[in-house]
Amino acid sequence: MSDPLLLKKLTKFHGRKGPLLLVILDGVGIGKRDESDGVFLARTPCLDKLMESKIYTTLKAHGKAVGMPSDSDMGNSEVGHNALGAGRVFDQGATLVSRAIKEGAIFRTPLWKDLIGRAKHRNGTLHFIGLLSDGNVHAHTDHLYALLRECAKAGVRRARLHVLTDGRDVHEKSALAYIEKTEKVLNELKAKYGTDYRIASGGGRMVTTMDRYNADWDIVKRGWDAHVLGQGRPFASAAQAVETYYREDPGVTDQYLDPFVVAENGKPIGTIEDGDAVVFFNFRGDRAIELSIAFEQKDNFDKFDRRRVPDVLYAGMMEYDGDLKIPKHYLVEPPKLDRPVSHYMCANGVTAFAISETQKYGHVTYFWNGNNSGYVDKKLETYVEIPSDKIQFDKAPKMKAYEITEKSIELLRSGRYKFGRINFANGDMIGHTGVEKAIITAVETVDECTARLIDVVNELGGITLVLADHGNADEMFTLKDGKKIVSTAHSLNPVPCAIVDSGCRGEYRLADLRARGLSNIAATLLNLLGFEKPEDYDPSLIEFV
Repeated sequence: MSDPLLLKKLTKFHGRKGPLLLVILDGVGIGKRDESDGVFLARTPCLDKLMESKIYTTLKAHGKAVGMPSDSDMGNSEVGHNALGAGRVFDQGATLVSRAIKEGAIFRTPLWKDLIGRAKHRNGTLHFIGLLSDGNVHAHTDHLYALLRECAKAGVRRARLHVLTDGRDVHEKSALAYIEKTEKVLNELKAKYGTDYRIASGGGRMVTTMDRYNADWDIVKRGWDAHVLGQGRPFASAAQAVETYYREDPGVTDQYLDPFVVAENGKPIGTIEDGDAVVFFNFRGDRAIELSIAFEQKDNFDKFDRRRVPDVLYAGMMEYDGDLKIPKHYLVEPPKLDRPVSHYMCANGVTAFAISETQKYGHVTYFWNGNNSGYVDKKLETYVEIPSDKIQFDKAPKMKAYEITEKSIELLRSGRYKFGRINFANGDMIGHTGVEKAIITAVETVDECTARLIDVVNELGGITLVLADHGNADEMFTLKDGKKIVSTAHSLNPVPCAIVDSGCRGEYRLADLRARGLSNIAATLLNLLGFEKPEDYDPSLIEFV
């Protein structure tokens, strides 16, 4: 039986002698070209030149084009890299969870019944940990409220919330509004069902609980101490904590708020104890994996001193890592992203490398490969992680772009690799800070590095494909009643996409497609390597003449 992953070779085009390089400018969208647009304000001779080339277009990188519920939903690096690598659009976590709640399927699962049973019949507490935000990137408050209402209906008397303030996918100082809305829901449930549901702890997402890619386990430790042990700065309420932090440091934003614990009479109101149940209500995996490990790995855990590990039933909203089976229990099945483009490349003998710094390393590996950890074929692939700095990103906006560039040039010049993919994190990570000067520096840095890489690939007789996975740096603020409102979230803007092929003599051109999105890239890459695309992949951006 022939290998279903083997591809037919193109008859009119066989690729170039040099490598094919994909450069992902994370968070660099096409904005309004005004003072709010950090990409426009930055000096970007490389990007300007790309936008004038014949093989240039823009791509839709948000909403339904990347599997989100509606076109009012921003894209993000996770779903963006899924679409880039998968070559098709799959319903993503936000869509799947919303559907499971709307249809009631989540509440019919044996796991949900076990969670309810543990809290209800053992006099335990049902704990909910997650991002208190409707940004719909990692979590959505509507999901949390639906779970709480169902708990109350089922007779769960006691629940505790451990909330992580956002300020990143939503307005930078919006935590109090989300806390107020949540308290209103909790009071309604108390009045109707006599429940004891309260916010017990929290902290800013970038310093508490939500680390990723093993970048800084101290972040997880702060969350463990606050959520599980009840150790942290005490306050009478979550609102008092946020108000105090705002007053003490007017410049602080929600994502960097210190951990806090809600206490009464000197005692925390919501520690996690033996017999309790815990739900991590984030649906996105990258920033949920490490806390899940801390709860589930009973022995040989060496990331930090947990001091005690309560015997709980722990569940994720979704499975956060399909390869490592993290967590063991989850409420909603994750999207099934089969046959990503890396599987086809490896099956057809294409040697490849993937490189980024820690903050986006999982995107060019795990998410690119259809939410699968590890190599597809270690004999053909090389993955390189450049450790990210452990400081606020606006303090070092160049991040590790130069180091990534130097290492990529080394790999390209080795002659071993036919394909490479790079993610420059700057536009996104600095875009999330809302610091205008730093954002402009970030964009200028990746533009300079992209120009260097294009020169090297041209010298080697290859092709460079430059694009972004979503917008961010292109929208530094919005105006409301003539007042600037800092924007730290992703934008809904299209993203640039350009092919640089110094050896092109008119063999191909942009295809006349009804719509162009990130899911068209996988087929484009295969075409540029000299292969026909898989039949069910979305169309290539190019057509041969």
